[in-house]
Amino acid sequence: MTVATETRAPALIPENAAFLSAKVLWVRHWNEHLFSFAIERPASFRFRSGEFVMIGLPGEKKPLMRAYSIASPHYAEELEFLSIKVQDGPLTSRLQAIEPGDELYLGKKPTGTLVLDALLPGKRLVMLSTGTGLAPFLSLMRDPDVYSVFDKVVVAHSVRRVSDLAYHEEMTGRLAEDPLVSDEAAAQFHYVPTVTREAFHTSARLGVLIEDGTLFSGIDGGATLDPETDRVMLCGSTEMIRDFAKSLEAQGFVEGSNANPGSFVIERAFVG
Repeated sequence: MTVATETRAPALIPENAAFLSAKVLWVRHWNEHLFSFAIERPASFRFRSGEFVMIGLPGEKKPLMRAYSIASPHYAEELEFLSIKVQDGPLTSRLQAIEPGDELYLGKKPTGTLVLDALLPGKRLVMLSTGTGLAPFLSLMRDPDVYSVFDKVVVAHSVRRVSDLAYHEEMTGRLAEDPLVSDEAAAQFHYVPTVTREAFHTSARLGVLIEDGTLFSGIDGGATLDPETDRVMLCGSTEMIRDFAKSLEAQGFVEGSNANPGSFVIERAFVG
């Protein structure tokens, strides 16, 4: 993690009535195009695990804001995020250079459908992610409420390179260092990482892992997804989400929302 440096003074931002301001606490660069960071949590800020919020920096005329899933659980004292680095991206080209002590804008109203409220009760919660789509599931997998609602909690994460497996050690260890869910996770949490473009013990795409039963190896229940007992969350590339949503609906799964809970959910704000 990055610590405060003496190379420059913290980058402060002007107040804006539409947004909160929050100080950067730490930054961790996973590789040349992936990083995590955390900001102070304003006392007034409330959210549900799995929701997203707007994050940004000052722009030429108005703040430049983008939607980011909150990677920390609802009870956390800091707000954690996972981001890609886009060299010519209007926001991420600047965001990747933040350091502890800098300030960011934070939206006042988190929202989203990747939450427990949008799902019907079930036995297994299966969270399928690609790339930074892992972020909301980092929030949910560290929330004690998830383990009280579901018997098994499965996070599958598909990336191109091994170095893209953010939080790999924490999840491989079944959250052993987490003070609130370590006991539950030891018995209920299952992590299935897969790398598609480098050598790794699992290299198949998510759809194949489900079709051949690899995803459910060592997990109680059937070797296939069952709309009666399984609940599915999807977050990642638009193509992955659309393909899986179509496949799930063909199997009898029904998309849920905050108003009408179902057997699977996607974050439509990121899909369009």
